[in-house]
Amino acid sequence: MPDPAIEVVDLRKSYGAFPALKGVSFSVARGESVAFLGPNGAGKTTTVEILEGYRRPTSGRATVLGLDPIAGGAGLRRRVGIVLQEAGFPPELTVTELVDAWRRFYPNPLAADDVIASVGLQTRRDVRAKNLSGGESRRLDLALGLVGRPEVLFLDEPTTGFDPSARRAAWALIDGLVGGGLTLFLTTHYLEEAQALADRIMIVAAGSIVAQGSPSEIGGREQAPGVVSFTLPPGVGLAELPPLPSDAEVHQDEDLIQIRSSDLLRTSHAITGWALDRGLELSGFRVERPTLEDVYLSIVAAASADDEP
Repeated sequence: MPDPAIEVVDLRKSYGAFPALKGVSFSVARGESVAFLGPNGAGKTTTVEILEGYRRPTSGRATVLGLDPIAGGAGLRRRVGIVLQEAGFPPELTVTELVDAWRRFYPNPLAADDVIASVGLQTRRDVRAKNLSGGESRRLDLALGLVGRPEVLFLDEPTTGFDPSARRAAWALIDGLVGGGLTLFLTTHYLEEAQALADRIMIVAAGSIVAQGSPSEIGGREQAPGVVSFTLPPGVGLAELPPLPSDAEVHQDEDLIQIRSSDLLRTSHAITGWALDRGLELSGFRVERPTLEDVYLSIVAAASADDEP
């Protein structure tokens, strides 16, 4: 079995008396895409800065491609791409000049035209950095992170400032690179972005990893109770609903009915079969499981409550 792309063992970091990381351990396989999520102050930025070689841990061990992020030096940096949350460019250089300059740091870079087109900046290739919009600057950040054909790519809020179409184009680009063997380590506040790009999600809170799993399964999401909702037709009362699964909880708000149940298939089948048999129109009929955001917020809230003195 090949060595992991990223390995973290009992990682700890303190700032004075404040423990930012309290013994974090995880590994990321080569070719895996991981989203590292958490609220502000949870320890995710400290973790990422250690992995990127910008900060030393107080104790514990972190390796990227089998090397210490700091001791690995230029040899490691040529194999890693980094897109920071905020970056600066020489303001007088054009998009093409900046991409060409970055290409020289790598032994087998992408073609400048290809990487510029991949982030949607082909019509802005001759524009100076100082004249780019905020969203265009983030696209340039991404281009510079990708130009060296990295084996591992660290993305910190990569699509901040993107419009919806540009965000989805960037996701498609990143997803294609992961499909080609790139290892992705992503931090983002867009839960939709994490769901679109990550094979696995890790949630950090108060300096510890409190949950991890696939986007569909994390926190028991796949088995968590969902809700069947609809509006009762005029003249139909709550007492006329059909028999429901034993765990179903029915709530009524005027004509709006919400049925919470772990067995959404049987619950929705019972309601739709009943409506069809009686020729009823169920306005606004919906079946919903908890979203990734719902699960994330509940996990973070529980972890914060446990951390209170």
